[in-house]
Amino acid sequence: MKKVLFVAIAGVFTLGLTSCKKDWTCECQYSGEVTTYTIKDKKKSEAKSVCTGAVSVGLVKVGGDNNCSLK
Repeated sequence: MKKVLFVAIAGVFTLGLTSCKKDWTCECQYSGEVTTYTIKDKKKSEAKSVCTGAVSVGLVKVGGDNNCSLK
């Protein structure tokens, strides 16, 4: 029983040390067009900052309030 408890505690501790980094999809809408791109290996808060920051749409770099959202 002590071994099972130790393994359970160790598992929870290990999960607490790992970050929840994964791939996220950013979707942007401009002039009726929807563009999506992947943000790789980021935490949700980091991916949201990247998604809502400046992005390239075609040859145009758009920043600020860019109608993008994290999916």
